[in-house]
Amino acid sequence: MATPQLIFVDGSFAELAQEMADYIHVGDAVKPLLEAEKDDEALSTIVKASHALNSVPEKEFTGAYNLLIHLVLQAKEPKQYLPTICTNLLKPIPSSPAHGFTLAANALSAIFNLIDQKDPLRYKVFQQIVRFIRQHGQFELLKPRLKNLDVWFSEWQVPDALQRELLVDISDAAEESGDEEEAYQYLLKAIATFDREGQEDVAPEEAQRLSLKALKMAISSPTRFDFQDLRSLPSVQALNDTQPVYSQLLDIFAEQDLEDYNDFRDEHEGWIEKEKLDHEKLQRKMRLLTFASLAASTPNREIPYANIAKALQIPSEDVEMWTIDVVRAKLVEGRLSQKQKVFLVHRTTYRVFGEKQWRELGTRVDQFKVVVDRLTSVVRKAQADAEAQKERELQEIERKLNSTNVSGGLPERRRQQKQRTDDDD
Repeated sequence: MATPQLIFVDGSFAELAQEMADYIHVGDAVKPLLEAEKDDEALSTIVKASHALNSVPEKEFTGAYNLLIHLVLQAKEPKQYLPTICTNLLKPIPSSPAHGFTLAANALSAIFNLIDQKDPLRYKVFQQIVRFIRQHGQFELLKPRLKNLDVWFSEWQVPDALQRELLVDISDAAEESGDEEEAYQYLLKAIATFDREGQEDVAPEEAQRLSLKALKMAISSPTRFDFQDLRSLPSVQALNDTQPVYSQLLDIFAEQDLEDYNDFRDEHEGWIEKEKLDHEKLQRKMRLLTFASLAASTPNREIPYANIAKALQIPSEDVEMWTIDVVRAKLVEGRLSQKQKVFLVHRTTYRVFGEKQWRELGTRVDQFKVVVDRLTSVVRKAQADAEAQKERELQEIERKLNSTNVSGGLPERRRQQKQRTDDDD
């Protein structure tokens, strides 16, 4: 959000209050209250009439609201006045249709920034900011501030129920702006607050409602393929008792295959349509997940086209298209061999990692060990052969050197023999 443009105010409370009262046409009602030193009553009258500020000229809007905020923050109990001001700022600003959002955002930011950092009142103001952002579909402007949320909750000592309320507001704001991933993550954070409360404080209906919403978001998202964070939440696990069909569907998406999904659909005929779930999207997602499972369970890392077509229940000519889609989804990495009609798996994502996956991993480790042992044997034999060849070459060089020394001595002996023959003559 934009940084607020604050102004400095000078004057006593009574002087400034009267100035504001006159500006919004309640000066006659406020003047006797100020003279009688009934400051709280005077401020209450001003705040009740403060909606008039939304109609003041654009160039005076920020200054007028800053003065009102200054007056409210001088009160003994600002929290009884600030909600009214925040509510005013959530309404349209007729005097500035083009810049109304920016003007209101600056005023809300001014309120938030002027309140002491550890004052719980900041929570209420921030909640109004979130709702304002949601109303205008400007979630991207809110995201940079959200990184401070956990610290703020700690500073404000916000109870779990209020944290959840704000987290749900943030999730709704993200969802309505089209940011499905942020909406999902903040919804999970909201659901997690149920597990920190005492059982007597938890509203079962609310826990079920939010958990069911998160489940629907997870299985319907075209980009979410990991469900372990969702399934680990006790409130989601509780759906097994209250919403067993949805819980069964989540299990299918988490660790089962397309065939299981089709069996589910046959078993619960018409249920998916009744629940307003998109069968085409769900089926497509299950095909991608089934491909990932197939790649993860293939021991030799080569999947014939025919196996892919059978598992995904598609024509053979569509295998390459689905392979491209699953790679784009980052569920597997590999390459197609059109000549051999196989997909060569380089890397795959495990959907779940349980006993079955540990066994598969053990089998692959054993296979890898066999390969390594073979390679080690080959390398050692090659080293031994190389050393033997080197030894043979050294022996051959030495033999040649010795042979050269012997033949090099023969002329000398012949010369000496010839010399003795000449002497005899």
